[in-house]
Formats: sequence, structure tokens, C-alpha cells
Amino acid sequence: MAISDHVDLPQFMDGLKRRNPGETEFHQAVYEVAANVFDFIADKEIYHSQQILRRIAEPDRVISFRVCWEDDQGNIRVNRGYRVQNNNSIGPYKGGLRFHPSVNQSILKFLAFEQTFKNSLTGLPMGGAKGGADFNPKGKSDGEVMRFCQAFMTELYRHVGEDMDVPAGDIGVGAREIGYLFGQWKRLTNKFTGVLTGKGRAFGGSPIRTEATGYGTVYMLQDMLLQAGHDIEGKTALVSGSGNVATYAIEKLNQSGAKVVTASDSTGFIYDPDGIDDERLAYLMDLKTNRRGKIEEYAREFGVEFHAGQRPWIVAADLALPSATQNEISQDDARTLIKNGVVAVSEGANMPTVQEGVQDFTEARVLFAPSKAANAGGVAISGLEMSQNSTRMTWTEDELQTQLRSIMANIHAQCLEYGSAPDGYVDYVKGANVAGFVKVADAMIAYGVV
Repeated sequence: MAISDHVDLPQFMDGLKRRNPGETEFHQAVYEVAANVFDFIADKEIYHSQQILRRIAEPDRVISFRVCWEDDQGNIRVNRGYRVQNNNSIGPYKGGLRFHPSVNQSILKFLAFEQTFKNSLTGLPMGGAKGGADFNPKGKSDGEVMRFCQAFMTELYRHVGEDMDVPAGDIGVGAREIGYLFGQWKRLTNKFTGVLTGKGRAFGGSPIRTEATGYGTVYMLQDMLLQAGHDIEGKTALVSGSGNVATYAIEKLNQSGAKVVTASDSTGFIYDPDGIDDERLAYLMDLKTNRRGKIEEYAREFGVEFHAGQRPWIVAADLALPSATQNEISQDDARTLIKNGVVAVSEGANMPTVQEGVQDFTEARVLFAPSKAANAGGVAISGLEMSQNSTRMTWTEDELQTQLRSIMANIHAQCLEYGSAPDGYVDYVKGANVAGFVKVADAMIAYGVV
């Protein structure tokens, strides 16, 4: 077959949508990668003849299972659990578990597809996967969460293992949930192995895992700004979210000399024009982690604005770090940020900007780090936790901080290699997509048709 006979991008996407009807988040994630990869492989016959992109966009397997558990009132509850194992060409499947009412197959397929390229960018031997359940831990007692996690792992354990698939935490799955999940795994298998990452330090966890995603998002931002001749010090930043990614991004931004003026949760956002300094950040962390309170309490405590039901992108600032959830920056939000003079965007959450917004940022020459590059710090430390578990050792926090900084710098370098334009602008979306694709694709070609 001649290269001119190959399907083009619209034909590819039509086929994908036909095979995966109604899975809009998955369609969005694949298109975002395919739009760049099709240009890159246009004159590279091997990737066409081996149908590499089609194969990466077809998960190795999608596992769906029923999760039955009992609440505190003795009622039987039923949820649906999933594990999407997308691609293990460069290492065991690796990706988080998400417990949230919005979880469905489309969202997890998008996350697993995205994870494949993100893990590739880290340079560590990890494939891509994602999983979770439509269970909401909010408002549940510790006993209810424990019983759900135990029931979930009772179904999942036969599909995961330290050399097969190593889940981690994600939205709704923190240290408490990981502890319950690992306890049930150990109970069922009579093994103590690195089958989960994000564990507590007392039982095989790694230093700085909690901080790593937020820190890495800021490191990527620093490298982008430096490459373009800017300095992060003195700039005003918008951060969405108030979980681990958001709060540790705020911490690192503060350390870097930036001023963060927003944080948010599902109820709205706070605007603190004086900046969320270290003292106020400590309050926010305690509010969200220990007391599981609402962001409005921060506004009452410090006498600042609370905007109910809104997102922070209406505030004028130099930097934006969306760190809450997917598609939280709409096209209108992107245009508002551009109008207000935003210089750079670094995605702490997974795919938090709609495709049209990404295009607007690129056309406006805003520095834009996509999530697969910007938030790879978390999975990088998860990969290093796997290595520590395998060798029965633990690196120091300083050693891991150095490795994290090096990994993020290397991701930035890969984006430069594949995303630099003749006019000096760096298309970080293109750079990350192509760099992540090449490593996975070349491994798949080496294996033959499998």
C-alpha cells in the first residue's frame, strides 16, 4: 500500500467513533494525540503498515465488574468497577484508580490512553492503564470506605500484580483508600509486593509521592517560562482545585516567588488578592485533607471573595494551573484568559482544557503544557516507588527531589525536540504527543504483530 492510500485523520476518527459510540472523552483524547501524530508519520511507512496508532487506540483489555458492599445501616449497595489496561509495550500497566460518581468507561479509556503517553515521557518502564468505580467516598464513614475498597480489590486483585499492572490513587483515592486496598490485596494473595503505589511510608510508600504531581506541574511551568525568556518570580497565578495537586502546586509556586490568588472545589472558588501564603495554605490543606470541608470556609476565615458555582478563570493573571478535573477550561474560559494576558498554562489535572481551548491558546502563542507532560511528576515518583519496592529499599527525600526535577527537565527537552517551530514558539502539545508516541510505537514494532 502506498502512503497516499492510507486513511487520513478524519477517516481515522470516524472509524474510532464508530467502534466506540458515545465515548466523547475518549474521542477527545485520541483526537488530541492523533492530530499531531498523523503529521509526524505522514512520510514514515512503518507506522502506517503496522497500524500503530490504531493499535494504541484499542485498549489491550477493558475489565468491568460488579462491586457489592454493605453500608453502615446494613443496606446492600452495588457499584460498577473498571480497569482499562491500554498498552504495556514499555512496561507493566501503570495508572491510577478513581472513585467518583462520574466514572464511566469513556472517561477511563481516555485516561488510560493519555497515561500511555505520559508514562512514556517519564523515561521509566511503565505502560498505561486507568481504573476506578462510580463510588463516591464523600460523606461515607471510614467503615463504609473500607468495606467498599475491600470488595473492589476482591474483584480486581486477579488482574493486577507488581509485574502485570500497578494501580495508584487518583480522584477519590487517597492514602486512606490505598491502605484499605493494599490490605485486602495482602490478605487475598498472602504477598507483600509493590502492587500499589501511593502507599503509606510505613508499608512501602515513597517520600514526596503526595507532593510530586503539583511540584512537577510547576517545574514544567518554570522550564517553559525560562525557555521563552520569562521568570516565574513576581507573577500572579490562578490555581483550580484544592486537593493534593492544587495545594502542592501552590506550595511550589510560593517557593518560586509567584503569588497564587485562587483555589476551588466543586462548590466554587475563592479569590484572595493578597495571595495564598504559607499560613493560609496550611489552613487550606487542613480544611480539605483532615476536615473535608468546603472552600467557602476559607473565604469566611480570611474575609476574601467566594464565587459560588464558578471557576477561577475570570480573574486576570499571568499564569494558570488547572488542577481539578477534565474539561474545566472551556473555550470561553480560554479566550477570557487570553484576553486578560495569560502568559502560560500548565495542566495539573488530566485533560482539563477542551480541544477548542487548546487550539486558541496555541494560536495566541500562549505557552501551554498539556497534562501528559505537565502532571507526569506523580506517576514518575510512582514508578520510582515501584523500583524501591522491588529492591526493598527507600531513597531519601533529597534524592527523589533531584530525580523528579531531572525527569521533568527531560520531559521538557523531549517537547522541545519534537515541538519547536521555526519562529521559536514551542508547541508543547505536539512535542509531548510525538515524543510519547515514538517510544511506544518503536517498542510495538519490535514485538511484531501482537
